[in-house]
Amino acid sequence: MVSKKETQKNIKIAFFLNFIFTIVEIIGGILTNSISIMSDAIHDLGDSLSIGLAWILEKKSVEKPDEKFTYGYARYSLLGALINSLVLLTGSAIIIYRAIPRIIHPEEINKEGMILFAIVGIVVNGFAAWKTSKGEAINEKTVSLHLLEDVLGWVAVFVTSIIVYFTNWYILDGLLSILITIFILFNVGKNLKKIISIFLQKAPDNINFKKIEEEIVLKSNAIGIHHIHIWSLEGTNNYLTMHVVVNNNSTSDQIKVIKSDVKHILSHHKISHVTMEIEFEDENCQTIDCELEQNSNPHQYHNH
Repeated sequence: MVSKKETQKNIKIAFFLNFIFTIVEIIGGILTNSISIMSDAIHDLGDSLSIGLAWILEKKSVEKPDEKFTYGYARYSLLGALINSLVLLTGSAIIIYRAIPRIIHPEEINKEGMILFAIVGIVVNGFAAWKTSKGEAINEKTVSLHLLEDVLGWVAVFVTSIIVYFTNWYILDGLLSILITIFILFNVGKNLKKIISIFLQKAPDNINFKKIEEEIVLKSNAIGIHHIHIWSLEGTNNYLTMHVVVNNNSTSDQIKVIKSDVKHILSHHKISHVTMEIEFEDENCQTIDCELEQNSNPHQYHNH
């Protein structure tokens, strides 16, 4: 597992590589008169700014909980991923706006220069993508997505520049920009959907409620569980709250053992923070949510 410190380091490296190459890319786009290179330069400039912001927010995300943020600052990392995605969407719109006129009225480009910049682009962005590819934080995954798209984009630029070199089909330069943008928008859409789901506190997709309930009843002395709520702070740390029902004659020591067993079971389901309320068998759950759950799922309350 990649540590938070390693994540910060990888994003930092990706930022500096991307920013330096963006400057070179802008110069190269002007010299070669290539709309695909200039479009990618605009895209990379947005990447550099958003990756830099992701780096700052990733550093902020490791701060400990305090009176203002009682769950800590982990969601700052998710905020970085959200801003990153929005920057990509904006950059994609700019690329489409600039590419369409070049499809209608193709212009001559410096083919040799395109080939050279494509090779450099593949190497630089490929290294940065590799550095961030092993991260588990959604912020680092978003950065890695940026860089992977850049690598694929430069591969496409390389192939296109070779074709243009032999055919002079300059319209391919504009068409390539559109294709790269469509690919970017498709992946950003998927990533943005996941980010929004986490912000809306949707239960993580890898959590199986029924399996958790069965394991707790089977492997601990708990009678049953209900009123379960699971959410993720930023895509890696999952939090859970629930009510655990025990026998009426359970002692305090037995309840301690049950709590320990339940936490141990949940740790195997990647639940990093657990809050549970203990209820005795003849005790009625006092919350409205519990009453609604009991009416719709009575088996959760009686697991003898």
